Amino acid sequence: MNKFPKRGEIWLINWNPARGSEQGGKRPALVIQNDIGNEKSSTTIVAAISTSIKIYPMNVLITPPDGGIDKPSIIKTSQILTVSKDRLEMFIGQISENKMIEINRALKLSLAL
Repeated sequence: MNKFPKRGEIWLINWNPARGSEQGGKRPALVIQNDIGNEKSSTTIVAAISTSIKIYPMNVLITPPDGGIDKPSIIKTSQILTVSKDRLEMFIGQISENKMIEINRALKLSLAL
């Protein structure tokens, strides 16, 4: 991968192999790791994205065209994972700054920060 992922970007990720309640298959995810870590590390931290809309305090609704998505989706800040950057298959888009403020609030709630 030539370009390193940046915080706030949505990437298509190959989640396989999945276990238990983990996401599986190829699905989008939001990069939530800081850009220094994204540039220097072989891994990044992501939050799962799902089109199965369930509104919980730790989920953030995003709607097209935000982030390059084509269907209403939720960012699941309760389902975050460190992944190898080798799992990132395709850049999808960038989340708006206003939506990142909501996501940051949800992350603080999810992680009790």
